[in-house]
Amino acid sequence: MSTHAFPPAQRAAVYRAIAERRDMRHFCGGEVPADVLQRVLAAAHQAPSVGLMQPWRFVRITDAELRSRIHDLVRAETERTAEALGERGAEFARLKVEGVTDCAELLVVALTEDRERHVFGRRTMPHMDLASASCAIQNLWLAARAEGLGMGWVSLFEPDDLAALLGFPDGAEPIAVLCLGPVEEFYPRPMLEDAGWTTARPLSELIAENRWPTTSPTA
Repeated sequence: MSTHAFPPAQRAAVYRAIAERRDMRHFCGGEVPADVLQRVLAAAHQAPSVGLMQPWRFVRITDAELRSRIHDLVRAETERTAEALGERGAEFARLKVEGVTDCAELLVVALTEDRERHVFGRRTMPHMDLASASCAIQNLWLAARAEGLGMGWVSLFEPDDLAALLGFPDGAEPIAVLCLGPVEEFYPRPMLEDAGWTTARPLSELIAENRWPTTSPTA
């Protein structure tokens, strides 16, 4: 074992946070103490980013009217998504897909308007700005789980409408509405599995060696 490895109990805690992280949709109000909120946001800010570009911005929504208008945007897109799903639309409509009105804290994550100036790591892979911001969100998610807080990533909104609502400059792009706060309990497994919507595929189906697999995992 590497001499740089954490002690066994600390390693187990890291893997536990990863295994028990859930995309939460059910919250019970309450609040997130200021010091805890600062810690989880600091964890997000410690995420890796290509070229150290740090393309993320976190906007904390504390105005009740603004939260209500964000919920309206999410509800409108939820209805459009249900319609686009065709025969599964009614099934989708019964799912609880967000906790915007119930969570203690609401955060909007956006890509910055000046990210195009970063060439390091993006000349051939410009989407690395999104990948970097996603790492920040995952850091926040794991830190929240370790703090006993639930978090849900909501992507059901029109980016241009949310950007206009929050006064974003041209070029800035919202990528996530994050619901954060206390929960009654964490789902024992992903909620979409419990709801019968889909099933996560095993790791063995998603790993190949040297070349693209000749047999499709879905075959």
